Amino acid sequence: MESVTSVSFHRIKTMDKLEEIARRLAEIDDPELMERFFREILTPKEVRDLSSRWELVKLLEEGVSQRRIAKDLHLSLCKITRGSRELKKRNSALKKIIREFID
Repeated sequence: MESVTSVSFHRIKTMDKLEEIARRLAEIDDPELMERFFREILTPKEVRDLSSRWELVKLLEEGVSQRRIAKDLHLSLCKITRGSRELKKRNSALKKIIREFID
């Protein structure tokens, strides 16, 4: 069993890596390269999951009901509710990014 210190260190290292990935991706200005990167680093299921989450938050932002999204995208209401909750947060990065693509 891992110690509390070990688990905390692991979380810090994970966040450092996430920050590193975010910074690297922000530097890429080639949509084809970015898509290839995602297809190479993610499994096909992860690509589908990411794609459906992107679609569901766009639909939520456009005002489509959660039940309609669940039916159309074959997703659980739990996943949709999570997206909805994130969009409602003050200073939501997700909302900011979605609005840039919808407007």
